[in-house]
Amino acid sequence: MTREQTRVIQIGDRVIGGGNPILIQSMTNTRTEDVAATVEQIHRLEEAGCEIIRCTVPTLEAAKAIAEIKKQISIPLVADIHFDYKMAIAAMENGADKIRINPGNIGGRDKVEAVVQVAKERNIPIRVGVNSGSLEKELVEKYHGVTAEGIVESALDKVHMIEEFDYHNMVISIKSSDVLMCVKAHELLAGQTDYPLHVGITESGTVISGNIKSSIGLGLILYQGIGDTIRVSLTGDPVEEIKSAKLILRTLGLRKGGIEVVSCPTCGRTKIDLIGLANQVETMVAGYPLDIKVAVMGCAVNGPGEAKEADIGIAGGIGEGLLIKKGEIIKKVPEEQLLAVLKEELDNWQA
Repeated sequence: MTREQTRVIQIGDRVIGGGNPILIQSMTNTRTEDVAATVEQIHRLEEAGCEIIRCTVPTLEAAKAIAEIKKQISIPLVADIHFDYKMAIAAMENGADKIRINPGNIGGRDKVEAVVQVAKERNIPIRVGVNSGSLEKELVEKYHGVTAEGIVESALDKVHMIEEFDYHNMVISIKSSDVLMCVKAHELLAGQTDYPLHVGITESGTVISGNIKSSIGLGLILYQGIGDTIRVSLTGDPVEEIKSAKLILRTLGLRKGGIEVVSCPTCGRTKIDLIGLANQVETMVAGYPLDIKVAVMGCAVNGPGEAKEADIGIAGGIGEGLLIKKGEIIKKVPEEQLLAVLKEELDNWQA
C-alpha cells in the first residue's frame, strides 16, 4: 500500500496515514523521570519542527512523569516500552498518546492481551516495533540469517496477534541498520498491510554517517510512496534529527515551506570565507516561514548565473559582494555587509 492507501490513525491531536502529511518524529535522550530536562528538550525539538515525540518508559516513575510532561508540551507523546508490559499500561494510564512495544519481548501472549485491552479502552494506538537485531531465532534459521523477509514475517506475526484481540489501531515499524535490507523489508511489508508505517534506519550512526545512511534509506523508501512518519536516528543532539528529516522531505518534494539554502562547493576562484558565510546564512534563515530558495555563491563572475534558479542570492568577491534576485544583480555591497543585506531583503520579502 502507498501512503495514500494506508488506514488513518489518530495520535493525540494529529492524524497519519490515508495520504495525510508525513510527520517528523524524534526521541528524547533525557531521563524521562527528570521532567524539567525532558520538557526543555521537547520544547527545543518542537521549535525545530518535531511533530511527535517518543520518551522511554523503563520505570513506574517515568510512566508517572508522562502526566506532568504532557501538561507542558503541545505535540503527541509516544511511550517507548521494553520488556515490562506493566510500564505500557502505566504509560497509557498517565496519558501517553501512543505506545511503542515489541509484542515478542514483553512476556507472552497474556501480557500482550492485557496491554491491548487497556489500549482498546482508551483508543490508544500501538506501534508494533521490530528491529533486525531482535529477530527470533526460528526466523533466523528459517531464512538462513537476518533477512528482510524474516523481519517482515516477525512484524506481521505480532500484528496478527493483536488483531486476534480485535484491535486494529496500529502503526508498524521495522528497522535495520543495514540500509538496503531495510529498504527491501519496507517494500515487502507495504505490499502486505494497510497499516501506516513509521520509517527509519536504526543505529545509523553519528551526524555525518547517520545522515548519509538515513538520506539514502529514507529517500529510497519514501520515493516509492511508502511511509507515514519518519525519524532520522542520529547519535547526537536530537534537534539535528529534525533538521535532517525536514530537508529529506523537502528534497523529495514531500513537504513545502522553509528556506532552502544552496551554495557552491568553493574552488580556486573563491575569495571569501564561503564556508563560514554559508553556515551563517543557513542558521539565519531557519527562523523564516518562507518557501523560497536562497543561494550563497563564492564567485562574483559566475555567481549570478549559478544562482539564477534561486529566488535570492549573494555572491562574494574581493572585498565586495553582490545581491542577486532571479539571476539578476540588484546591487553591489561591501563584503562585510553581505549577511546584513540578505537579512534585510528576507525581512521585507514579498513573493
